[in-house]
Amino acid sequence: MTAPTSLADAEIGKLLARHPKGFDLKLDRIRRLLTSLGEPQTKMPPTIHVAGTNGKGSTIAFSRAILEAMGRGVHVHTSPHLVDWHERYRLADPAGGPGRLVSDAMLAEAMRRVADANGEEAITVFELLTAVTFLLFSEQPADAVLLEVGLGGRFDATNVIEQPAVSVVTAISLDHQAYLGDRVELVAAEKAGIFKPGVPVVIGPQSEPAALDVLKRQAERTRKRTMVYGEDFFAFTERGRLVYQDERGLLDLPMPRLPGRHQIGNAATAIAALRTGGFDPAPAAIERGVLQVEWPGRLQRITSGPLFDLAVEGSELWLDGGHNPGAGVVIAETLADMEDRVQRPLFLIAGMLTTKEPVGFFEAFAGMARHVFAVPILSSDSGMSPDDLADAASQAGLDAEPCESVAQAIRLVSTGWRSTPAPRFLVCGSLYLAGEVLRDSRLAPR
Repeated sequence: MTAPTSLADAEIGKLLARHPKGFDLKLDRIRRLLTSLGEPQTKMPPTIHVAGTNGKGSTIAFSRAILEAMGRGVHVHTSPHLVDWHERYRLADPAGGPGRLVSDAMLAEAMRRVADANGEEAITVFELLTAVTFLLFSEQPADAVLLEVGLGGRFDATNVIEQPAVSVVTAISLDHQAYLGDRVELVAAEKAGIFKPGVPVVIGPQSEPAALDVLKRQAERTRKRTMVYGEDFFAFTERGRLVYQDERGLLDLPMPRLPGRHQIGNAATAIAALRTGGFDPAPAAIERGVLQVEWPGRLQRITSGPLFDLAVEGSELWLDGGHNPGAGVVIAETLADMEDRVQRPLFLIAGMLTTKEPVGFFEAFAGMARHVFAVPILSSDSGMSPDDLADAASQAGLDAEPCESVAQAIRLVSTGWRSTPAPRFLVCGSLYLAGEVLRDSRLAPR
């Protein structure tokens, strides 16, 4: 067994040895723990609470970039991490600069305090890590908190906060059916569980009318302002620019730094959330934010490292951790736009967990991908076997085969490649796999 590489790793190891790693959707355990810790969730700065199936992380990334462009200090909680546990906790810079991941010593100490407060009581590791979030964010100064829901919404451990500045739901798609239901209406109802009386709501772009109907009905119960994409705020492209519109008028902005048409809607959702939540960013800050935003592992281009060096000269290597049918659609749309600009043969290198629905994900790439290499996920015990994943891709109409690793897949294509243009590789299907690629490429988030 490899020795822990940090103090926080050692504390995480202790938690994993004593408590279950998965989800058990209840709030009584974390409420008990937070009471023991002095109710830190009530002592945080104004909070933007974000749920959704796809786009949560990007919306948070845009929000963070805009707030920091305003000179605001921002705490950010996201999950899961890609390479390192510290990524889940980004703390504001007291000097007013960009936030940084929590230090190892501070994270380890917070984990020890949470574990001591919980004692031997039954609880999940995710609940303990969420309590760490509230402890860190309540004790370090900041102007705002961006808080991502872990799973669902109604019974997610983050949903103990009672009065966020604004509640946000991004795009709804089928995912985690065992926990959230097998229809988008059921998933939407769980996500809408973060809506609170007297708290304004922002609803991002929805491709499923049934999900939108549920979200709007649930939002009405808050008796507070609701902003719905396509009704109360809009975003579109015009002459290579992003145009945002709401009741205050138009904003003429540069195109977002993050690639993909779907990021236009995510940027708009972030702008609406900041305006509705009372943060009121100036247009100049919004412009700087959409140009400076970063979000690793989501249509991220890899341009260095051992995996990139294996590819035939002139290739493109892209990475995205999206893993459900809705994510497949938006990733495929972006790759189709790339193909319109520069034609290249597309090869998918995919890994996926057994809890996901691979056929629906792969169907989005029918007619686009030349071949799929199904690879194992080494960083999770729940990875789907390459044989089963290749079968799923075949059911979706794609030519597919199992493969030992991402590196082997790149080698199989690149060795002896003589055609022009060089290929475009997309590593996809899992945030765990995305983390492995970033680790191998020495591109861990900072």
